[in-house]
Parts: sequence; C-alpha cells; structure tokens
Amino acid sequence: MHTTAHSPTSPAQVSMERDRSRFWSVLCAVSFLPAFLGAGLLALSSEQASRCLTYGEECSPGLPDWVFNWGVGLGVVACVIVLAVPNTRVRQVALAVQVLAECAALLVPLSHS
Repeated sequence: MHTTAHSPTSPAQVSMERDRSRFWSVLCAVSFLPAFLGAGLLALSSEQASRCLTYGEECSPGLPDWVFNWGVGLGVVACVIVLAVPNTRVRQVALAVQVLAECAALLVPLSHS
C-alpha cells in the first residue's frame, strides 16, 4: 500500500482561499465606467431629459455634483484598501464601502432624468 500524508492547512490559508474580496473589488472598479455610461444613457432617454436638452424646459437640478465626487473618491480609496490590506475582515468592509460609494455616484446621473 502506498499512503500519502496530507500536510495540514492553516486556518489563514483556508480563509485566504475563500476570500474573493480583491476579485470583486477590481470587478466593481472596472465595471463602474460602463455602468456610469449606461446610467447616463438611461437618464438621457427619458422624455423630461430630452425636453430639457432640446428646449431647455423642465430641467430638474438632480443630486449635487459633490455626491458624485465623494462617491468616486471614496470608492477609489476603498478599492486601494481592499487591494493593500492583508486583514480579511477589513477587506470585506472596504469592499462594502466601495460598492455603496459607487452606487451613490451612479445615482447622480439617474437623478437628472
């Protein structure tokens, strides 16, 4: 008989294998620009936005620009934290902050429709 001894894996290695927060952070960061363009096109396709563009009537102010700026800035900082920090729990919290910040930034073009 041939037996092979398996080396025990440490809990840190097991949690590293299961934690996909870096992958999801990069995916969210890369998909932000297409999502922003899609939100902009969706906002422009409304009747109110087309009337505002064409005739300058019924233009709504929407959300202020600082919401977009803070959302993008906070999303970038959270993405850097996810990529740099070795602690799994901190990465997961930073990923949640990144997703919420990017969603807040995407609300700005949608609010102009």
